[in-house]
Parts: sequence; structure tokens; C-alpha cells
Amino acid sequence: MTEHHLFENTKTAFSLKRDSELQRAYLLFKMIGYAPLVKIGTMVTHFALKLHLPVEGLIRYTVFDHFCGGINEEDCNDVIDAMYTKGVSSVLDYSVEGKAIESHFDAAAEKIMKIIKFADEKEAMPISVFKPTGFGRFYLYQKKGEGKTFTTEEQLEWERVIDRYDRVCKLAEERDVEVLIDAEESWMQDAADEICEEMMRRYNTKVPVVYNTLQTYLWDRLDYLKKVHQRAKQHNFKPGFKVVRGAYMEKERERAEEKGYASPICENKKATDDNFNACVQYILEHLEEISIFIGTHNEFSCYIAMDMMRTLNIDKKDNNVWFGQLYGMSDHISFNLAKEGYNVAKYVPFGPVREVMPYLIRRAEENTSVAGQTSRELNLITTEQARRKSENK
Repeated sequence: MTEHHLFENTKTAFSLKRDSELQRAYLLFKMIGYAPLVKIGTMVTHFALKLHLPVEGLIRYTVFDHFCGGINEEDCNDVIDAMYTKGVSSVLDYSVEGKAIESHFDAAAEKIMKIIKFADEKEAMPISVFKPTGFGRFYLYQKKGEGKTFTTEEQLEWERVIDRYDRVCKLAEERDVEVLIDAEESWMQDAADEICEEMMRRYNTKVPVVYNTLQTYLWDRLDYLKKVHQRAKQHNFKPGFKVVRGAYMEKERERAEEKGYASPICENKKATDDNFNACVQYILEHLEEISIFIGTHNEFSCYIAMDMMRTLNIDKKDNNVWFGQLYGMSDHISFNLAKEGYNVAKYVPFGPVREVMPYLIRRAEENTSVAGQTSRELNLITTEQARRKSENK
């Protein structure tokens, strides 16, 4: 199918990048592609930040500006507005890894509410996002998921966690901004799933406002999706799901081995891909009752989803289907999909440079571990540089 060459169009992919930005991206991905360098760079960065050496400026103009929108919401405006001229929406992702104390959880909830109000005023921002552990301690989710009894203090703490979710989701419904709730490690996910479903029950009565996340490298997710769908039909709410492959694979395998339980992870890459595509297909086939945000950097999965939409006669602009990628990556997918008329949003991380560093380091490490991701980015950048050169002759 000719459309399956869609992502080769580098002119569209990099239409917002100046030559200097393209060159910076080339150098960044070249460095990221070399694993030992990432390790050294990570250590040096940690060391420099600890000693308060003046490296923030350097970080800001290199890796930070490539992968982040700015240091606060207002600072992201230029990025948001520029992408929207190409039909790409933004999901502002406050990427500061919080400390596990109540004041930080309260501050995180306030921050997300501020972003929702900010989003309400910008057509380019129909979606917001937060992490479960941004609103409560990991330990609590785990204890709850294991069915253990809370102490009186823990019970009160847990009620405050639910209250933070509730205030955020209620505001999202009032302001007509969708809210994506990220997934985390499987041994805390049951409790997070439970709260997400309760929020869907409360706030997804007319349209999906609250979206839970399915990490499809977990082999049980299709089954879980079907169960939520059945419960949604009984209780008259419309579930929304962000479907991704997942981000904690090594950790998951190690813990399963260490604790002696069966690994929750699909046995290989193909099984994960099949699971991802099966979840997407199930939702697209039940689109009147479930909505989807397809979070992927996998070109093939995007083509499959597009083919399914065509087969099922789903309008490209149907608000129940969104595609999403991370800012600074896979522009060839995001901008070409948007040009074709699909709903596309970029996750735009932001926050103070120093505090966003753990997020950026994880990004770099993930890129080195995903075979082919970095070399694909480099190939596209060099193709575009060559195209511009020949055009300017």
C-alpha cells in the first residue's frame, strides 16, 4: 500500500527544524547511540549537578531543548504553538520526579490542575497527564494491591491519594480536557487500576475523560481490557485507554526471578507486538464504547492501526482515536500522521533543568537499549540534511 511509505517524508517530519537544530539532533542521537558514552555522560552530569557546577546552560541548549518544551508551562508556549501550526497537539508532561512526601504529592496535584486550566485556554492542548506515584507513595499502592490491611494512618493517607485523583479528574471533566494516567510497575498497578476505574465510573459517563494506561508487554492486559469493558457496560461509563508497549521490562523480569513468581512480561518482542496490536484492534472494534490513545514509536503499529481504521470506516478525525509520540523523537511519525489528517499529540516534558535531569537520563538510556530507534532517527536526519543541500544547490 503506497501509504506505507508515509513515514519516509522527511520534509514534513522536520519542517519545524532549522538547519542548526537538525545538526544538534544529529549530534545528540549520534552520542546516544553509543552506550558507553551515555554511561559516562550520565555520571559526569550527576557529578556536575551535585557539585553545582555551571552546566545547566549547556544541558539547556543541548539535550534539554531537544527533548523538553521549557522550564514551566508558559515557557512551552512557543513549542506548543509551532507544532499546532502543523496540526500536532501537545500533552504537557510535568517531568519532575517527586519525593515521596505529602507536600510533594499535594504540589503535584496542584501542578496538574494548573496544567488542566492552562490546557483549557489552548486549543492545542486537549489532553493532560500524570503518574500514580506523583500522587501517592509506591508502597501504599503495593500494599493495597497485595490486599494487606492498612494501618489507620495509611488508610487516611490512601484517602488523600484518592482525593487528589478525584480533584484532578473532576476539573478535567469540567474543563473538557482529557487526562491520561500513566502506568508503572506491575506490583503496584492493581491498586492504580482500581482508582482509575473508579474515576472513569465517576467522570466518564458522557464521554471518556479519564484514560488508564495499558502496558502491553504485560501478557494479561488484553484480558484486563475486556473485563473493564464488561464492567463499563454494566455501570454505564465509557473507558478510555492509552496503549503503549511499556517502560519497566528489565526491572519486571529481575523482580519476578528474585521473588520466584512467573514473569508478567510477554515471552518475546513478537508476543508484545501482537499483544499491542490486539489491544488496539479490540478498542477500535468497540469505539462506540471505548476510546484510545495509541502511544507508539513503532511505524508498523501505526500502519496497522491506520489500516484497521480504514477497514472499520473510522474517520481520521474521530476524537476517540489519538496517536502520540514523545517530543524530540519520531517526528517522522507525528508530523506525517498529522498532515494526513489524524489526531496526533506529542508528550512535551517540562520542568526546571536540574529537576528534569533524571527523566532525560532515562530517555537517553532507553534510546540506547531500543535497538534500531537511534539509527532510524539518524538515518532520517541525514536524509533530510541531504535533501536540503540538494534543494539549495
